[in-house]
Amino acid sequence: MGSRDRDRDLELLIPVTAATDCVASKSSSTSPSSSSSSHHHSGREAFSKVIRSWTSKKFMSGCVILLPIAITFYITWGFIHFVDGFFSPVYNQLGINVFGLGFITSITFIFLVGVFMSSWLGASLLSLGEWFIKKMPLVSYIYSASKQISAAISPDQNSHAFKEVAIIRHPRIGEYAFGFITNTVLLQRNVGEEELCCVYVPSNHLYIGDVFLISSIDILRPNLSVREGIEIVISGGMSIPQLLTTVDAQAIPASRINNFVAAKI
Repeated sequence: MGSRDRDRDLELLIPVTAATDCVASKSSSTSPSSSSSSHHHSGREAFSKVIRSWTSKKFMSGCVILLPIAITFYITWGFIHFVDGFFSPVYNQLGINVFGLGFITSITFIFLVGVFMSSWLGASLLSLGEWFIKKMPLVSYIYSASKQISAAISPDQNSHAFKEVAIIRHPRIGEYAFGFITNTVLLQRNVGEEELCCVYVPSNHLYIGDVFLISSIDILRPNLSVREGIEIVISGGMSIPQLLTTVDAQAIPASRINNFVAAKI
């Protein structure tokens, strides 16, 4: 009786063991395929990331190279059209339709005006015209402001232009600001007299800024021309040289300056 029960229990256990072995064999057969597919998917994803990164970098490099060229071409083309529009209607009335002829005529006219105004007769006529303009209420302010801006970049560098490039300590200790010396005044006090420089510090490119009266001994005068200072302001500081020397620092030995430049490089 006991042996019969034992045989029946063995018969019941055999299917369970066989099923377990079947499941194990199936799992062992499917695990390599699933692992290989996951590795294949991760490799493809990494490759796509590399391609996207490379493509985006090259696209941005192309934008960086082409953007200044496109802006320069667009502004130049617009300037040519603008200047050409002064005399092109005259040529159109004469039946001459040649693009660029009005531009050449305008440039020639501007050159001749500069030559004529440099003479005594031209300066006299200009002074007379300015006298009439200054009598007009609104036009006089516009003309005065535009003349001061044009005088700042004039090659003659007359008394109304920016005289020097200045570096002042502004707005607090440890910070400096670029400015232009426009005039000098003499401040009279009970203790004596003090020479002050009128420094114009641009805050929005070149046309808007603040005016400061600063003692001449507190101003740093770099070895920059007015044109170079204007280029630095307009370019947002991108054209500033790597080494600036002031008037007081001209006595520094050249070897120290060369060592500083070599260290920067």
